[in-house]
Amino acid sequence: MAVVMWPSVSVAQTQYIVGSSNTVTADPPVSVPNNVKPCVVQLFSGVQFEDYSIHDYSYTPPSNCKGPYEKIVFTADFSVTEGIQFDRTAIVDLGYANIYYGTTAEPGPTLAPTWHIERDETDYAALFAQAQTGHIILGNTVNSDYTGIISGSAELKFYPAKKSWNSADTSRPADQVLPLEQPNGSGGVNEPAFLNTGTDQLATTLTLPKNVERAYLDVITQSQINDEFWYSCVPNDVADELESCPGTSFREAEISIDGQPAGVAPVYPWIFTGGFDPYLWFPLPGVQTLNFKPYRVDLTPFAGVLSNGEPHTVALSVYNANGYFSATATLLLYLDEGSKEVTGEVTSNTLASAPSPAIKENLTTDSSGDVTGSVSTTSARNFKISGYVKTSHGRVDTDVEQNVNFSNVQNFTINANQYVQDITQKTTVNSITTARQGFGVSSAVQTFDYPLTFNIVVNFNADGSATEVFTGNQQYLTNVLAPFYAGVVQNKVTSSDKLNFDASGNFTGNTNTKSSQSYNSFDTAGGFYTCSLASESNALTSVSKGCPGQK
Repeated sequence: MAVVMWPSVSVAQTQYIVGSSNTVTADPPVSVPNNVKPCVVQLFSGVQFEDYSIHDYSYTPPSNCKGPYEKIVFTADFSVTEGIQFDRTAIVDLGYANIYYGTTAEPGPTLAPTWHIERDETDYAALFAQAQTGHIILGNTVNSDYTGIISGSAELKFYPAKKSWNSADTSRPADQVLPLEQPNGSGGVNEPAFLNTGTDQLATTLTLPKNVERAYLDVITQSQINDEFWYSCVPNDVADELESCPGTSFREAEISIDGQPAGVAPVYPWIFTGGFDPYLWFPLPGVQTLNFKPYRVDLTPFAGVLSNGEPHTVALSVYNANGYFSATATLLLYLDEGSKEVTGEVTSNTLASAPSPAIKENLTTDSSGDVTGSVSTTSARNFKISGYVKTSHGRVDTDVEQNVNFSNVQNFTINANQYVQDITQKTTVNSITTARQGFGVSSAVQTFDYPLTFNIVVNFNADGSATEVFTGNQQYLTNVLAPFYAGVVQNKVTSSDKLNFDASGNFTGNTNTKSSQSYNSFDTAGGFYTCSLASESNALTSVSKGCPGQK
């Protein structure tokens, strides 16, 4: 997470002010019911983060509206004082169940960024039913060199529902919300877990209710330190030659139940506001940089097994983790209200315990030591997991079938005059979940697409000076087609910048800086949102109609 000096700009301003360098995104607010006043619970207010202490807060459910809730929204506002500071990881949990995960914006000598985030917590309603302690984890170094002090406030907004949830409604909130907990060696737990190698696990053994009908795991895996730029890494045997990180460019989260493969979660290539070149990311940070979106793994084929009254270990690891990944996961259980006990089993499972990525090196080194060529890494996972559960309303069979494909191609040119690393990566997940009950069959199709291109060009001039040009394009695309519902999300950030250095290697400024973000979403429940932002020279230049507050 790099720190550089910033140009002189105005102090933080209200978002969407053309000419401002304050942190803004095109992300939409969480959709909430019209003409419904929420009950608000303040979680914490004005907490300052100047060291690595974990800050506790006390939560009490809203006494004036006990639910059920149409929508529950976590909102937070963060700021950092002007000065020099790294971007930092920010985590909020409640009873060790994660309710927010993201990173912070970097400040500048005359820039004190402020930003607002929102996360839909409706599925986690059961978590908020009882009073308990929460934790804010936001480690920050403040000294004579790193002076930026981060502050934050957060609250939950509860929007009462007009009627109770029907137990047969598959869109209802989970009945139980259980975090995977990582022991910290002193009688408590840590959230998140640190996975330094591919064999490290975030694992919890639980004895669950005997009437689990559906189950899901919400997963976040954040790359750190050596793994921060994992998508730019290459095989160990050419890492020195290519002046890049080792371990290959492939990472993937593996989910298991009692040691049996249970699911896969692709790793999103989040880029933090200090990533590569901080000038790329202000005023517009990368996709989800400030507010990570969990990836949901469907564990429903295992519902019958999880309901057998025996303890079960649910575990998460990251394939090829190389020091390190920060991980958190939350188990969501949906219970059969008409029965105290259900039975069932997994009937088939073709998911292999580990992926088998293919690596192809096509590199040429000439007599002068100049290197040209490419390194490609691909992985294809095609599997189907089937299981059934006998419920109070009959036997339900569930098939989860997925194609998970990964491709990373890096082209290199390395010589005395230039260093080029051109990265093109694509991660796709095509998922079909089919539920059969009697003669009834329902299917849901969902796709995820994570395209990333990132180009690094360093030019070495004859007088010893140099320039470094970065160009990136990062996207997050999802499509859902389910009974009575369809939806699509398209989120894209493009950024480019040129750093200039004198013959002594001193940074002398940046030029040719441009960035943009577009966010478009649509669903058949009536949701529609579109917003586009653009910036030049690290200041906002345009805001489209449709962005929050714009007509």
